[in-house]
Amino acid sequence: METPSSTCDEGSELDARSQSDYADFDDLDLPPRGRHRRDPSSDASSECSGEPGSPYASSPYPRWPVCTLPARVPPPAAPLLKRLGTTRRGARVGACDGKAGDGELQLIKERFSKLLLGEDMSGSGKGVSTSVAISNAITNLYATVFGSCHRLKPLPPEKKSMWRREMDCLLSVCDYIVEFFPSKEILPDGSIREVMATRPRSDIYVNLPALEKLDDMLLEILYSFQKTEFWYVNDKGQKDDSVATPCRPVSHRGEEKWWLPVPCVAKPGLTETARRDLQQKRDCASQIHKAAMAINNAVLAEIRIPDLYKEALPKCGRASVGDLIYRHMSFPGKFSPEYLLDCLEISSEHEALEAADRVEAAMHVWRRKASQRSPWSAVKDLMESDKNVMLARRAEDVLLCLKQRFPGLSQTTLDASKIQYNKDVGQAILESYSRVLESLAYNIVTCVDDVLFADEAARKIA
Repeated sequence: METPSSTCDEGSELDARSQSDYADFDDLDLPPRGRHRRDPSSDASSECSGEPGSPYASSPYPRWPVCTLPARVPPPAAPLLKRLGTTRRGARVGACDGKAGDGELQLIKERFSKLLLGEDMSGSGKGVSTSVAISNAITNLYATVFGSCHRLKPLPPEKKSMWRREMDCLLSVCDYIVEFFPSKEILPDGSIREVMATRPRSDIYVNLPALEKLDDMLLEILYSFQKTEFWYVNDKGQKDDSVATPCRPVSHRGEEKWWLPVPCVAKPGLTETARRDLQQKRDCASQIHKAAMAINNAVLAEIRIPDLYKEALPKCGRASVGDLIYRHMSFPGKFSPEYLLDCLEISSEHEALEAADRVEAAMHVWRRKASQRSPWSAVKDLMESDKNVMLARRAEDVLLCLKQRFPGLSQTTLDASKIQYNKDVGQAILESYSRVLESLAYNIVTCVDDVLFADEAARKIA
């Protein structure tokens, strides 16, 4: 039982401490339930000390050594707050700073509410998975910001700010995707103990900084088109108005994409410096496109093939590709995928996508057969396995050559199935981010090719 004197002393200490806490109450960054708690350091010191007011003052038993607790240090800002450039509430000064982050906080609430609901606003639990929701969010953001980017000009400041802000918000999920690894920790007494530490997952640690760098490079390329020697005329507007422009060349796209603006160049053509600079930017965008496509293909290859796609595969690869393609691929001599595609005479992206679906399905059929061997007929199964391995390898070469001939090819059935049924959030972010950067780089290359074509036509007229 505590003595009256000790109770009085503790009550006075509590009153003094409460007054000091309430005096600078606004400067502390404490949760609502922790604002009225007592300071544990003062309680520990009063209980372990030998002062007259302590119940342990006259105890004959040995006491634990008194440890001085360090002063409370405010926790560091969360990675998400660092990305958004905001500060913690306790560090804000004035009411104006508090209003500055309202829009960003509202954005966070809206975006992550949709992610948690799985795009199901009814809240009935019928939404998509988190990985699919994030993938769709990145795709929709790209369509909103760059959907109308068909001209070589700087991105509007509001759209650039929107892209940076919302992508930082979506990519912040990767800050918490980690893997454990064994490490060692040195204790204050000099001893060493083994602990499990965390680090970013290997695929995110390697690919995410590379994608962010490619993103910055693409925005820099668009920003460099401030003062140009060409301009644009809308094809649709010209057709509707029936007005002919003498400096407007005929588009090499024909009637395929008539809604896109057509670049115009004066009759003498571009200057040598402008032409060289344009070619360098095209080469840079082309390299970015190849890098983003390589990352996207690597991420898609790591995603597990859905069971529904495996069940829908045909039993025979020959039935999938057809007799013509099978005869070329099963020829025992040297195989050339370019020659095969020349024989197919593919003229449109629709035909290319159909051929890619059939070849990819046959490739997985042959891979599945190559991995299945029966112990009763080892020699025959080994020969057929070698043939299936050869066919699968050649199908992979045909698929790669097809994607190189048609860089803007849409997703194949297998890629769409992997994205739809993928459950890994990290893979979903890397796949969607690399896919939209690949699309942006391809659009820049196409726009530069249009300007170079217009320049060639203008120099021929002159």
